[in-house]
Amino acid sequence: MINRIRTKMIKILSGNRETILTVHVADTKRKIKKGLMFVEKLPENEGMLFVFSEKRYGGFWMKNTLIPLSIAFIDSDGKILKILDMVPCEEDECPSYNPGHFYLYAIEVNLGWFEKNQIKEGDFVKLD
Repeated sequence: MINRIRTKMIKILSGNRETILTVHVADTKRKIKKGLMFVEKLPENEGMLFVFSEKRYGGFWMKNTLIPLSIAFIDSDGKILKILDMVPCEEDECPSYNPGHFYLYAIEVNLGWFEKNQIKEGDFVKLD
């Protein structure tokens, strides 16, 4: 259940546009590990912000994740480095979605949300 996690509003800047997204903040090892596992529905303009204590390299997987997601990997300046689409996985072995970059943050949203909102790699997230 994600409603027990702190939420905040963030702004994503793309050209002259500003898009507001409500995110559930995963900023502890436990919250990061659980992520959006077992969540059956994510409201349209909501997502999960993963906050790491230091830059990391490596990917995310979708084990026990029930809904398809898109993920943006973000550097310490808020720049979106890579956006990937991910599919649910209920198998014992699941693929990893690796951006090929070091990153400090990641945002998961419903599949296609970034594209629908014309947000692309190189855009910026204001995390305040």
